[in-house]
Amino acid sequence: MGSIIDDRGYNQGFELVKSTEIRMKRRAEWILREMDSVQGKTVLEIGCGTGEISYWIAQKTKLDVLGTDLCVPFIEDAQVKYPLDNLRFEVLDFNKPEQVKGRKFDYIIGNGILHHLYYHLPEALATIKTLLTPGGKMIFMEPNIYNPYCALIFNIPALRKKARLEPDEMAFSKSFITAKLKEQNFSNIRVDYRDFLLPGVPDFAIRPSILIGNVVEKIPVLNMVAQSIFITAQNQGTTYR
Repeated sequence: MGSIIDDRGYNQGFELVKSTEIRMKRRAEWILREMDSVQGKTVLEIGCGTGEISYWIAQKTKLDVLGTDLCVPFIEDAQVKYPLDNLRFEVLDFNKPEQVKGRKFDYIIGNGILHHLYYHLPEALATIKTLLTPGGKMIFMEPNIYNPYCALIFNIPALRKKARLEPDEMAFSKSFITAKLKEQNFSNIRVDYRDFLLPGVPDFAIRPSILIGNVVEKIPVLNMVAQSIFITAQNQGTTYR
């Protein structure tokens, strides 16, 4: 299984072999369950890569979806592959005020994005909050530092280099991101350990990984070794689902 490398030479995902596609579609479904799929509501995906999650969400709903990424080739590829009336793709850095001025979204989502901003999370979360409508919701999946694979890949320099991680990337814990969200006065914060299906596992191991993971996710302490943490939080105001 190969990696998807951006125009700076860093790993930003994995090729869509069967296990990886199933994994990403499950994550898109989890995100969808946190939304009201009402026509006219808006979604911003930060770090959409080549656009799959934005596409699946737009395809299944009447939501107005904007997929964004810093990588020009990724966005150009997504624009060609996924033409839908309620889906757009843009090269955009949400941390640059001039690029997001005046924009508001009901939902801001991402799959493995916040950990790229580990050393700048307060600023990034504050920006996300300003981009959300009153009661708007952020929904993210991020790598869990307590997962053995994540602990190794993020903490050992040789493995970081082999995995082509960005210098500022760092997986984090449930308690870490919860504290950061509280500092920014988000409400209805929920952080769950989620997903034991790793990208690139052999086809025969996909179903067992999902079935075992569904059980272990419900067992306190054991669930702390899940590959990811699932994060939702709201901008204070009128509450959405």
